Amino acid sequence: MDFRALVKEYAEGPISRHLILALLHEYHSPNDKISELIKNKELISIRRGLYVIGPKIDLPSPEPFLIANHLRGPSYVSLESALSYWNIIPERSYEISSVTLKTSKTYKTPVGRFSYRHLKSPYYSYGLKNVAYSNKQTIIIASPEKAICDKIVLTAGINLRSIGQTRALLLEDFRMDIEVLRTLDTETMKAWIENAPKKNSLKILIQTLIAL
Repeated sequence: MDFRALVKEYAEGPISRHLILALLHEYHSPNDKISELIKNKELISIRRGLYVIGPKIDLPSPEPFLIANHLRGPSYVSLESALSYWNIIPERSYEISSVTLKTSKTYKTPVGRFSYRHLKSPYYSYGLKNVAYSNKQTIIIASPEKAICDKIVLTAGINLRSIGQTRALLLEDFRMDIEVLRTLDTETMKAWIENAPKKNSLKILIQTLIAL
């Protein structure tokens, strides 16, 4: 039985152990077959009970952001990863940064490093976007506005007090693109303030963006 043919329909996303066992139901010992597939690098374990297709199988693989969404859910890609995706910062991060309703956690996997920071509802749910990579891959990522707010909220020691201080932080310390910052929807950001952490800092952030 050809494992590639069995798994082809599901290869563009992380695959649960439950699904793999169902696909391998005709094997006498499907658990042994899973161990063999991992050993042969046809299957990669990214955490207990969750896998992606390995390099030995010539099939499209899931994007890192999609893996991040599944590795610890509910979650969305944010912080440096989202800021880079939206071309707000020039750097490309090797670690995929996300926000989750669960406790903060970091995973070191064979396909990369994934970090998660905790935020509470309802602020967590604001400003999320679905972005389609392909017909089978849609990722959940912070909007540009939410990614910047998350960066302020989740960076220890940041307490914004003035427009001048905030402008220097955004443009000099974080190296954010001023032209992109000028396109942000500050009215939408204002609607998040009531339920947001670091309310005063976010108010100053919005004032700074308006003044750019």
